[in-house]
Amino acid sequence: MSLKTKNWILVFIWASFIFFLSHQPFLESGLPNQWDFILRKIAHITEYAILTWLLIRALRGYQLTPSQILLLAISLSFLYAMSDEYHQTFILGRQGVPRDVFIDSFGIFLGAWLSKMKVKVRVV
Repeated sequence: MSLKTKNWILVFIWASFIFFLSHQPFLESGLPNQWDFILRKIAHITEYAILTWLLIRALRGYQLTPSQILLLAISLSFLYAMSDEYHQTFILGRQGVPRDVFIDSFGIFLGAWLSKMKVKVRVV
């Protein structure tokens, strides 16, 4: 299996994991409200930082400039964040809110920034 294929499989697995979490009704940590809210927002940021980083890795296998890769990865991650919030409007106990897309955007730009800074993360 080629590296390009492996990178896209990782993107698909991670996007599926985000979808799975979004499909859980009444997803809460069991912590007090304030801490549960903070934990869930940190999870949003982390999920989308990883998704963006994985997309950048996958897109590097094509004849694109670094700027095109960043723009495409950011755009795809943002579109996925919007579709994820829309998906949550169909799940009992969940709600899709624009604020979460804004929070996801912090993760998207964090993932892009870390990738641009060439932070090395070892994937097993």
